[in-house]
Amino acid sequence: MTREQIVIDTSGPPSVPARKVADPRPSLLLGEHSLCPGCGEPVALRLLLEVLQELDIVQRTIGVVGHGCYGSFVRIMDVDVLQCLHGRAPSCATGIKRVRPECAVFTMQGDGDMANEGLQEVLHAAARGEKITCVMLNNGVFGDTGGQLTATTVLGQRTKTSLAGRDAEAHGYPIPVADLVAGLQGSAYVARGAVSTAGGVAQTKRMLRRAFETQLSGAGFSLVEILTMCPTGWFVPAGEGPGYLGGSLEQSYPLGELVT
Repeated sequence: MTREQIVIDTSGPPSVPARKVADPRPSLLLGEHSLCPGCGEPVALRLLLEVLQELDIVQRTIGVVGHGCYGSFVRIMDVDVLQCLHGRAPSCATGIKRVRPECAVFTMQGDGDMANEGLQEVLHAAARGEKITCVMLNNGVFGDTGGQLTATTVLGQRTKTSLAGRDAEAHGYPIPVADLVAGLQGSAYVARGAVSTAGGVAQTKRMLRRAFETQLSGAGFSLVEILTMCPTGWFVPAGEGPGYLGGSLEQSYPLGELVT
């Protein structure tokens, strides 16, 4: 039996119009983001929305968003969200969860919001074992205000306020938020992922799913720290963002599950 050879005529327009057979964009994503080229935060948002949809909990999900570049996501995500004072998302999420325990409640915060402005909020929420899921997008800079140093900026990293690189004597040492949270008894699931590689994206999505499953089971507090690219705040071209993340933040913040 011989296989018939298919020849496609490309000398003119197709006789049958093209048709869309699939839409790779999650249905919860309502539009395009407005962040800088090469930013990793939109990737993290997509993973979060995919997990909510796959777990079939969208209709009972409430998000609490902090202040940062990711704050613009509230306009393009088809999920109930509220925005709170800088750093206070875990406290707001705690109140929502206690009043509406049947809901899946999460926070989305940057490293500046969680570690600089509200470290006490996330630590106390974890210590109490609040049944919420906190997501920290960590790029080591205050991206929304121009790229200043944050509590998670790694040693040697250049920012607008540490042009020669973070120096321990001048600026102190970076704070490993996930590691602090992992040491608290109320923490039921803590992990750190990254969106700089295809494998990292897949791993981070699994972490987010496990974090929400932990919350839904009533086991306790869950947190996923996600290392994200910020080429603008790092003074590097957009295409070099993933490599820069791997050679800087990822060296100080190893990826993996800290509490399961």
